[in-house]
Amino acid sequence: MSAAGDGADRDTGDGREDVAGIEEALRALGDTGRATWSAGRDASKAFRILLAADVSLARSAFGRTLAFTGVAIAFGASAWLLLMGALVAWLSTGLGWAWSLSLLLTAVLSIAATAAAGWGAMWYFEHTRLQATRRQLARLGIGELAGFMPDAGSPGSTTAAADRVADATADKPVKKGLGVDITPP
Repeated sequence: MSAAGDGADRDTGDGREDVAGIEEALRALGDTGRATWSAGRDASKAFRILLAADVSLARSAFGRTLAFTGVAIAFGASAWLLLMGALVAWLSTGLGWAWSLSLLLTAVLSIAATAAAGWGAMWYFEHTRLQATRRQLARLGIGELAGFMPDAGSPGSTTAAADRVADATADKPVKKGLGVDITPP
């Protein structure tokens, strides 16, 4: 009977070990779930901070774009009337140039200054495209460039992938399903 009693004791002991193992597995599963939730919360917080910084940069760049556009318009209008008018008069009377040649030179100078201000406006306007946010969304599989970017877990650089997309589509831009050009981030 002692053999039967030993077997019964073993069954109860194994049952307790099984229950303890299940409890430990459930505890570990709960810890893993909490860690996953915490990591997801941290990732969403980091993405929210990135988006806020990107929108702040875009807002600032848009204001600078408007400022440079205003400078280009102001220079094109008022400086033409004042400075270029004085230059035309000086070239015609002081140097003896023909009026047409004097007007042509001042027009070229005005166009060059307007082009420089326009270039500055376009350079700042590039920051309104939310490039960092678009790269991260594409890496998460969201957006029109998701197919071109590396997955979230891969070590590949999204900037390098965006550069490859830009290089590959320099002649012919990528189109969405509706035929609309996609601007690479």
